[in-house]
Amino acid sequence: MSTPRPVLVVDFGAQYAQLIARRVREARVYSEIVPHSMPVAEMLAKNPAAIILSGGPSSVYEPGAPVLDAKLFDNDVPVFGICYGFQAMAQALGGTVAHTGSREYGRTLLSPVSEAGTLLRELPADLPVWMSHGDSVTEAPAGFAVTASSAGAPVAAFEDLVTRRAGVQFHPEVAHTQQGQEMLQRFLYDIAGLEPTWTSSNIIEDQVAAIRAQVGDKQVICGLSGGVDSAVAAALVHKAIGDQLTCIFVDHGLLRAGEAEQVEKDYVAATGIRLKVVEAADQFLGHLAGVTDPEQKRKIIGREFIRTFEAAARELDAERHIEFLVQGTLYPDVVESGGGTGTANIKSHHNVGGLPDDLQFALIEPLRTLFKDEVRALGAELGLPEEMVQRHPFPGPGLAIRIIGAVDRHRLDVLRAADLIAREELTAAGLDRDVWQFPVVLLAEVRSVGVQGDGRTYGHPVVLRPVSSEDAMTADWSRLPYDVIAKISTRITNEVPEVNRVVLDVTSKPPGTIEWE
Repeated sequence: MSTPRPVLVVDFGAQYAQLIARRVREARVYSEIVPHSMPVAEMLAKNPAAIILSGGPSSVYEPGAPVLDAKLFDNDVPVFGICYGFQAMAQALGGTVAHTGSREYGRTLLSPVSEAGTLLRELPADLPVWMSHGDSVTEAPAGFAVTASSAGAPVAAFEDLVTRRAGVQFHPEVAHTQQGQEMLQRFLYDIAGLEPTWTSSNIIEDQVAAIRAQVGDKQVICGLSGGVDSAVAAALVHKAIGDQLTCIFVDHGLLRAGEAEQVEKDYVAATGIRLKVVEAADQFLGHLAGVTDPEQKRKIIGREFIRTFEAAARELDAERHIEFLVQGTLYPDVVESGGGTGTANIKSHHNVGGLPDDLQFALIEPLRTLFKDEVRALGAELGLPEEMVQRHPFPGPGLAIRIIGAVDRHRLDVLRAADLIAREELTAAGLDRDVWQFPVVLLAEVRSVGVQGDGRTYGHPVVLRPVSSEDAMTADWSRLPYDVIAKISTRITNEVPEVNRVVLDVTSKPPGTIEWE
């Protein structure tokens, strides 16, 4: 992808490094994450528009703590330090960081000085911010104006407008810091002098040009899962090369109600994409018969997906020689894998191994610089159906891992019916965007006693698992209104005869996972 000069987020081991990068992009400025171990020369070789130093769990005085190379400041790139990055920056530039014995964790009141400079200008006194530090900057480096303090941090913010450098002891990227995004934007726009040009339209234009240059007149395939990532990646490639792209949709029979039809009809209608559908439900269910172990289910589904996709790819390759494979790799995948390798193994929606050696393709990864929310915005810009763009994340193995026990057609039908009711009521209540994911789990190996009509029943329990999250690394259970939960429960027990009990999972992640299996 042709991208603008990046704002580099230097990761000092912070839990919030990806969040900082996302906040920069929300300000419509392009950002990338790099490790603190990257030599300064390599950082500067990326021609950064600015550099942000993240927080981190260490003390600058600890043996083995990440060290900030002072050579970073031997140039005119604007720099913004946050928490640990703020202290490392102060130390590298000749300021003083000390063990003051005064710690601050969580909500803290910030006191901007009367002449608060650019970053904090006209912000109210006693502004709530989110702190997490044991050491404090006690003396700012030469040339820096101290612009704020707190009870435990005599220097809680500083800036030097001549060198275009600033820093804060707190975390402006988290929602707990009031007006934190405004502070970040003031650094980007007013101190670093950057323009907010990172938009969906520009991303599409750049990517279309890059795909055309990469592909030329060659043929391309893409595996559609029904999920957001593959749908947007395929739509973007199709916009660039039209019918040179053929998508393969393996219908394994494990999707939720209406999802296969959404891919085969609504998506094709919206994009005009050429689609090869492989009906493989019998194949998958045959291999899953009697299997209860979740890992075994995953392996079977992954194996059969690869076999099915491989067969379809061979058929297409025989018709028109295929040279490229589209993957919906996102930026968090790239960061967590250490930067990505660009190899031609398929990263399927089941996270399984690669295609055989004689079916190796060059990769097209049009989303590899993007976060999930940016992918959704791109999908909307490309005209995809809102139900597809806003679809909650869904596991590759589908409903097979939301059935606790063996998988068969009847149990899938029961779970589909309960799941559809939960999704309908969430949508009716206008809460789709408030929930990250809403697994509905069928406890197929459990029978619970119930009373329906005048008789006792022995039906299955269903578990509702609505969770809220920004990135799925951590999650909390969603506090849905009781009347919505009650309506879901009533409808499921009334309309799905096999279910006589609905329960709510109120476990956060950690210690629980989002999915049950």
